[in-house]
Amino acid sequence: MLIDQIKKENLLALKAKDNAKRAVLSIVINKYSILGYEAKANGKEIGDLELINIISKTVKELEEEKSGYVALNREENIKEVDYQINLIKGYLPQMLSEEEIKDIILKLEDKSVPSVMKHFKQNYAGKCDMALVNKVLRSL
Repeated sequence: MLIDQIKKENLLALKAKDNAKRAVLSIVINKYSILGYEAKANGKEIGDLELINIISKTVKELEEEKSGYVALNREENIKEVDYQINLIKGYLPQMLSEEEIKDIILKLEDKSVPSVMKHFKQNYAGKCDMALVNKVLRSL
């Protein structure tokens, strides 16, 4: 599982004293653990798809943090956050491009917004940005 790989990388970062890497991986591991406890309490289990969602949300949070540092002109912090963003983006699957999304939409029989969004959520969860899907769909 992907979480095992992240935990191993976190341990290696600890040994290498890479605090920036360790910090971001620890955040992801902690969010995954919390979600896992909540799911277990409800009799469910979580997997890589939920971890991908956690990583995606963490990337968005880091990008917001970066914009704050840009506004304050804090170069050192900007570089560290960029490093963290690039690091955890490496754990995300390859995202679908606009052209690939357009091709998939054109192959669908029902091109209504709810139907297309449902299709992408069921078949391409974690592999596409739903806002981009919506944008492409509306441009057709």
